[in-house]
Amino acid sequence: MNPAAGTALAVLLSLVSAAGYALAAVAQSRLAAASPAAPDGRGALRALLARGQWWWAVGLNAAGALAHVAALHYGPLTLVQPLGALTLVAALPLGAYCARRRVTRTEWRGALWTLGGLVGLVAVTGPAAPGEALSLRESLIVAAATALLIAVLASGRLHGREHGGTDGPARRGLGHATASGIASGVASALTQTLTAALALELPGTEPTWWQTAILAVLISAFASGGLLLSQAAYRGGLAAPLAVVNLSNPAAAAVIGVALLGETFRAGAWGWLVAAGASLVAARGVVLLTKGGTPEAVAAPETRTAVAEALPMPGPRLSDLPGLPDLPGLPGLPGLSAPETDPVPATGPAPAPVAG
Repeated sequence: MNPAAGTALAVLLSLVSAAGYALAAVAQSRLAAASPAAPDGRGALRALLARGQWWWAVGLNAAGALAHVAALHYGPLTLVQPLGALTLVAALPLGAYCARRRVTRTEWRGALWTLGGLVGLVAVTGPAAPGEALSLRESLIVAAATALLIAVLASGRLHGREHGGTDGPARRGLGHATASGIASGVASALTQTLTAALALELPGTEPTWWQTAILAVLISAFASGGLLLSQAAYRGGLAAPLAVVNLSNPAAAAVIGVALLGETFRAGAWGWLVAAGASLVAARGVVLLTKGGTPEAVAAPETRTAVAEALPMPGPRLSDLPGLPDLPGLPGLPGLSAPETDPVPATGPAPAPVAG
């Protein structure tokens, strides 16, 4: 296949991957909105696994991942990764269409800001050449540290869960989304390590079968955990959690690459500046998405209408009924009549009794 045809096929597969991830995110968001929060974690998980819509979302995520891997086979990383950021742009109109509303101007602005920041991050974080893989010892350390960080993010301690408030679900959703992206990024790094282990190219001694099995179990655990965490994140909305997932995934991979694999940003010091600026741009986009598409803001007109319809209508006054004269002493309460009473003087002495 010539380079032009390979590039075109990579673009097509990247668009298919973005569409698959977007459809999966919308399906998970609607499932989260339709499923009440259960106090029992195991009960909630059983209820989730019993829903056919959940397995559709799992299948769409798997299809998006396969299309992404195939696109990387035919095209360079610098082309495929930025196109994967179109997941957010595709999910916005799809989610709005399913919710029977329009995408707000703030949401479009937030999506463009986030997309620009994500493309900037991917452009400077991806290595120009395949990097080295983690050793088995480093893989276990990364897995343990990531599990601890995910536990803190999922527990809600970093976003003030105990304080409550109207923006509590949205903040918890962003915490779960961050944990989901980190879990997926670590799963990708461990997948690279497993591939190197199967090819007998790991640093150090040759891995044994049980060491390779541990890597496979860790990859499955982080991949499944990332999917379940994203499901919990979508209880706070669709756009902002999806943006955070797409941002924290490459960020986690970049931290592993810089800290453990000796990688660095492209263009040296300029690459660090571009990454910092892109992070600020993406953060601005997430803030706009959080403000522009909250479920409370969308449901407010419908809620006011429902409340207005539920209020009782005032009944007719007795003086409004035909054929009845105006009666003195009636306070005008709907459907009620009050007996006429003598007024009590507020001031002045009581009249003296008449002598017999």
